[in-house]
Amino acid sequence: MKKISLAIIFVCCTLSLSAQDVIRVNYKGAKPTISDFAWAFLSDYVWDEEEDVLDEARNAAKQVWIRHRKGLPQDEGDKLTVDEKNGYAVYESKSEYESTEDAVRIEMCYWNESDGKHKLFAYNVTCFRNGKYEPGQFDGLSFYRYNNATKTMTSCDAPGFDVQFGTEDGAWVSYDLPRVGKNIIYTEWKDGEKRKQKTLKWNGHKFSL
Repeated sequence: MKKISLAIIFVCCTLSLSAQDVIRVNYKGAKPTISDFAWAFLSDYVWDEEEDVLDEARNAAKQVWIRHRKGLPQDEGDKLTVDEKNGYAVYESKSEYESTEDAVRIEMCYWNESDGKHKLFAYNVTCFRNGKYEPGQFDGLSFYRYNNATKTMTSCDAPGFDVQFGTEDGAWVSYDLPRVGKNIIYTEWKDGEKRKQKTLKWNGHKFSL
């Protein structure tokens, strides 16, 4: 995926979120699983050729998920992990060219809200080069709120904090969703190295430091 400036990343992510429609989550059983949320989110994405902007990350994850649903083997370098028990899924892709290794990680998970009426779904894209964070065009963290009664989810602001893509002094910011536990890890990267980490703690309603 080609690299792009911080300002353009912010604009692209903002436009992407504002364009989201209501997403219906179809499922069997008493309640939806991470597979149901992930497939609802990914299958909702359809590339409009007239827009000439293909969300490569989301489209790649969609194709991987289609193969998963059909029971087909994944392409070389692609790995999909689905942890139904912990409500977490991650698609990882690696490619090598000469001395460069590019890696993409796309995480999805959900939280039960304390009101018993909603769930919070998150979608997170992070790109790495030679083990160091190097954001691509579609990197970023986004949230959707699911309504148990209507069985639909819509995009929403991050509850309790502002999603950052970078700091004023030029550091990049990445996020890690929880496979175990409920908290999000915030990481600042400066010159390709980890500079600072914080834990965003989930209290059933929002995240806080």
